[in-house]
Amino acid sequence: MEKIDKLDRKILEIISQNARIPFKDVAEVCNVSRAAIHQRVQKMIEMKVIVGSGYHVNPRVLGFNTCTYIGVKLERGSMYKDVVPEFEKIPEIVECHFTTGPYTMLIKMYARDNEHFMELLNGQIQEIPGVISTETLISLRQSIKKEIPVSAIF
Repeated sequence: MEKIDKLDRKILEIISQNARIPFKDVAEVCNVSRAAIHQRVQKMIEMKVIVGSGYHVNPRVLGFNTCTYIGVKLERGSMYKDVVPEFEKIPEIVECHFTTGPYTMLIKMYARDNEHFMELLNGQIQEIPGVISTETLISLRQSIKKEIPVSAIF
């Protein structure tokens, strides 16, 4: 695997703060050509250093006012591979992690309100074969949301 050099780190730092910044602006800051930026970004995509880009949607503006984290206990940990596809069918589930500790899995989910949340929890999540219990934490406010700082990992 190729290494990430100082220029790559600088590019990552810039584009991770603003994915919509034009390559010409990144090139100007880095004092290289736009083609060089394009090639470096493409290389980092191929290396899977960069795994996505896009817009972040504000769930509250779309009417999803309840954000929850749900600890899920499974009958057996090996059932994880069967439960994940079921969670993927529920559009309100935005994250799913296989975890250590008291839960087999931890999911993050958005709902319009508490009633909608109860429908999802009782009518869908708890009905999935292998799910034996759930524990819910409701997020009252998100205080921090960011990517891992590029400068800290190199």
